Amino acid sequence: MKLFQVRKGQFVYYKNELHRVYTVKPVYKKSVHLIRLRDLTQHLCSAAEVDRYQPKEGDSFIFNHNVFTLNKDRKAQKGDYILITNPDPDYLDHYSLNEIEVVDTVENKGVITNNSNGIRHHEYLLMVPGRSENSNPIEFRDINHSEENDVNESVPTFDIFLPSIGDVYKKKDPNSSLESMVIAIKGNIIYLGGSIEINEEELLDSTKWEFLYNILDQ
Repeated sequence: MKLFQVRKGQFVYYKNELHRVYTVKPVYKKSVHLIRLRDLTQHLCSAAEVDRYQPKEGDSFIFNHNVFTLNKDRKAQKGDYILITNPDPDYLDHYSLNEIEVVDTVENKGVITNNSNGIRHHEYLLMVPGRSENSNPIEFRDINHSEENDVNESVPTFDIFLPSIGDVYKKKDPNSSLESMVIAIKGNIIYLGGSIEINEEELLDSTKWEFLYNILDQ
C-alpha cells in the first residue's frame, strides 16, 4: 500500500490485526501512525506494511477489550458507541472517518456525542455490544495466525512516535473544545500554546488527545 493511498481514519491490517490510521507523517521513515483497536495501543509502520479494510454492517471486532457488531438498522441511544463511516461534518464539528464516539443525546435527525459533535443517523454504524450471530469477525485478517501476534504487542510504543513543532492536537474532553499547537519541546516535556506543559506520554495517549494536523502540511 503506497503512502499516498494511506489516509487518516482508514481501517487497516498491520501484523494481522485491525488498526485505525491515526495520522500520516511523510517525513518519517515509518510514516504511518496506528491505533490498534483491540487495546488502543499505538504503533508505527510504513505504508507497505498495511492493507486497507472498509468496515461494513455485520462486521464484528474488539474495541478496547470489548466485542462489538456493526449495525445500520438500529438508531443509537444515549451511551452507545458509534463508528462514523460516512462523515459529513458541519463547520462547527470536528470528526473524521471511522472515529468512534459515545452518544450523549439523541435527536430526530441524528445524535450529539460526548465530544459535542452533531452526527446525522446516516453517517454512522451503531456498535452493538457482543458478537452477533452470523457476524463477520474482522479483528484478525487471518484468524489461523492470530496467536503469534499476541507476543510483546500489549506495550504502547510511545517512545518511537515523537510530536513535532507545529503539530496541532485536540483535547478529548466532552466539556472542552481545546485545540493547541506544539510550540516547543524540551526532553519529554511538550509545550503547547496557551501556556500548557504536558509530558510526551500523556500527549500521545489517544484517549486524552487527538492529533489533527501539522501546520506545515496545510
